[in-house]
Amino acid sequence: MNFKRNILITGGAGFIGSHVVRLFVRKYPDYRIINLDKLTYAGNLANLEDIEQEPNYCFVKADICDFERIYALMQEYRIDGIIHLAAESHVDRSIKDPFTFARTNVMGTLSLLQAAKLYWESLPEKFEGKRFYHISTDEVYGALELTHPEGIEPPFTTTASSSEHHQAYGTDFFYEDTKYNPHSPYSAAKASSDHFVRAYHDTYGLPTIVTNCSNNYGPYQFPEKLIPLFINNIRHRKPLPVYGKGENVRDWLYVEDHARAIDLIFHEGKTAETYNIGGFNEWKNIDLIKVIIATVDRLLGNAEGASLDLITYVTDRAGHDLRYAIDSTKLQKELGWEPSLQFEEGIEKTVRWYLDNQPWMDRITSGEYEKYYEEMYKGR
Repeated sequence: MNFKRNILITGGAGFIGSHVVRLFVRKYPDYRIINLDKLTYAGNLANLEDIEQEPNYCFVKADICDFERIYALMQEYRIDGIIHLAAESHVDRSIKDPFTFARTNVMGTLSLLQAAKLYWESLPEKFEGKRFYHISTDEVYGALELTHPEGIEPPFTTTASSSEHHQAYGTDFFYEDTKYNPHSPYSAAKASSDHFVRAYHDTYGLPTIVTNCSNNYGPYQFPEKLIPLFINNIRHRKPLPVYGKGENVRDWLYVEDHARAIDLIFHEGKTAETYNIGGFNEWKNIDLIKVIIATVDRLLGNAEGASLDLITYVTDRAGHDLRYAIDSTKLQKELGWEPSLQFEEGIEKTVRWYLDNQPWMDRITSGEYEKYYEEMYKGR
């Protein structure tokens, strides 16, 4: 079958990646979507069981740091677009093992950039019609001050307007030209990879684009992350560990809205531009946790507030940034994107999904899925 485009999506078995793969496979039947994933602990092909038999989808198990393999795949599949999501992303893990984060996030990105450069330069049309899209994080910008503008009193209910949540904890935001100031090994590695992507455009003319996104939530997120971890812990009456006093503020975006933004930017974004993607939806961790508790307790039929006693305050994370807040105005004005879900609807959908998909959660928390993939790909 001849395809209109051949798109390589790295990290497509992960949380955000699986939503992007699913969207592209279903929306673009004339595109061949190649999902490349190393299937480390956070990669799970069960995230894509509903589309794995589609004729325009294929999976390749590979390490983005393996330059020779990546270059061969570029040639084999005639790749003309790369959406690069593969990354080590958990801050706590980066504090314990910074070398792995530097290897994957920096050297892996460099491997992809060089493979794309060499392959596309070898074609008659060179870089024409090509795109290297690198997904990054708001954490590269560092931290913002936590202030309370006059007349705005957090915490809010989930029905507060997006404008209220956007200015709930301060009037300063991360913009596309905000100076980088990473504070963790994870964010430092992502910042370095961002610089390499932009350098490849400036030096070689590679058609690159970078986006920096706020915290995502939704189905298929690995359960070491706050929202799925707490949903599962509430269900099993386990402690809910809260760093410090729970005062840290994050901007939350439903993962399918992020996938829609990636689709839009990949097709219509301007080469060499940066776009920030955020939910206009700031929450203190402790207030978010109380919303999760209330939602899970209600859906499980528990008494109101039954799980509040599970909150357990623990020693704060080293270098824990106080506040992140993305301003997505550029993306809204130039490309017309905006979040489709209010937080109340998004968190309801998310909690329901995890409660309805306990077998998926159990396979991960037991480690069963990792053993399955180890056996499947033994010797490959």
